[in-house]
Amino acid sequence: MKKIIVILSALLLATGLTAYAQETQKPKYGFKVSDFMSTPKVGGYIIGGYKYSDQDGAHGGPGFNCRLIRLYVDGSIFNDFKYRIQFQANGTAPHVKDFYVEWAKYKEFSVKLGQFKRAFTFENPMNPWDVGVGDFSFLVQKFAGMGDRLGEANMGGRDVGLQIQGDLIPLSDGQYRLLHYQLGVYNGQGINVADANGAKDIIGTVQFQPLKGLYIGAFGWMGNWVNGGTEYKRERISAGIKYDVNNWTFRSEYATAIGGEKEQSGAADALYVTVGIPVVDWLKVYLKWDEFRAAGTAESSHDMISACANFRLHKNLNFQLEYRYHNNKLLATPQFNDLWVMAYIRF
Repeated sequence: MKKIIVILSALLLATGLTAYAQETQKPKYGFKVSDFMSTPKVGGYIIGGYKYSDQDGAHGGPGFNCRLIRLYVDGSIFNDFKYRIQFQANGTAPHVKDFYVEWAKYKEFSVKLGQFKRAFTFENPMNPWDVGVGDFSFLVQKFAGMGDRLGEANMGGRDVGLQIQGDLIPLSDGQYRLLHYQLGVYNGQGINVADANGAKDIIGTVQFQPLKGLYIGAFGWMGNWVNGGTEYKRERISAGIKYDVNNWTFRSEYATAIGGEKEQSGAADALYVTVGIPVVDWLKVYLKWDEFRAAGTAESSHDMISACANFRLHKNLNFQLEYRYHNNKLLATPQFNDLWVMAYIRF
């Protein structure tokens, strides 16, 4: 018995020393290297439910629906290079959402290449699980590429390009960093589409974190979008504040199109305020006011007030019950109500 214990101890010690040696050993780059690669993580999530609306002509709303089915694979190589591939499987045309590789050796400076979220607004890069209500704000939908105000189809807030980013100036003994920056160069045409005119979109953000979890940021976008041979300029700015600590949430952003983009419609703008209140561990209530003004005037506004209860029974299981009141002054009958019941499942 003692011999068996000695042998097992020796094997465990040897295994531990080997793992330690692999962790501390500096890799030599080369086409034959096969170590220093994480096991690819495979996962996904499903969002679906029931939507009712009493809007004129909506015939009660879409009813039962599947909002999203996403599947993804991600991992790292040499601990310095991260990669991700994400597919959307539902709808009439399943497609690739993300594909990128990122050199992320240093917190202060990293480089991402591929197809990913545009660096515009706080809310756009967020996962649908973390938004807190049933959909992204009008601001993100109209100004970040989820059904753009210029007519671009829903690109999920994504584009193809190259981005640098980093976090600078550690505070509180390195617990968080004061300054975050991102600067990206994109084709400007959205996902799974080649450049149409050789010009590029420039999108960037600077964000300050004076207290842990509190971000104050500004965003800018200069570029254009080509549709049917017509070139539409996209010049936009946004500013906002985000706070998320101990499950309390506050998020507010304002965005506007500089010079109108579409001269015939004036300078559109959008503003939203979201508050998330934890009630118990498994229940969090969100209240949101959301406004988009198509021509930058009160007469062209679409306002929405919503209340959404999140029943988060598990990290990977969430149920939402949301009520929405709309006042869309561009419609003949501007006021209507929605009721959404949604289920979120992740694996």
